[in-house]
Amino acid sequence: QVQLVESGGGLVQAGGSLRLSCSASGSTLRDYAMGWYRQAPGKQREMVATINISGNTDYADSVKGRFTISRDNAKNTVYLQMSNLKPEDTAVYYCNALQWGIVSWGQGTQVTVSP
Repeated sequence: QVQLVESGGGLVQAGGSLRLSCSASGSTLRDYAMGWYRQAPGKQREMVATINISGNTDYADSVKGRFTISRDNAKNTVYLQMSNLKPEDTAVYYCNALQWGIVSWGQGTQVTVSP
């Protein structure tokens, strides 16, 4: 099973930007579809962005035009570039990897957006 570690979270003012990274070990990400999910207090975990092994992407309606998911297979890393952040983006952000119906999750990184 692949091990995933997120980094890059923190506190930012509304309108600012952050770049999250998801670094993998134990397997090559070339074989996985990847995604970013988030969970805010009192809410269910929701999909933010996904990218398949061909590089095709999909985004939640709430983040389209503001967030960009990308992958660097040579570095075994997936990124989430977040721009024009809003207070409602505040959540713990999780990276995941999918192969053959089996999902692996990272530990999460906190993103807090102040008004």
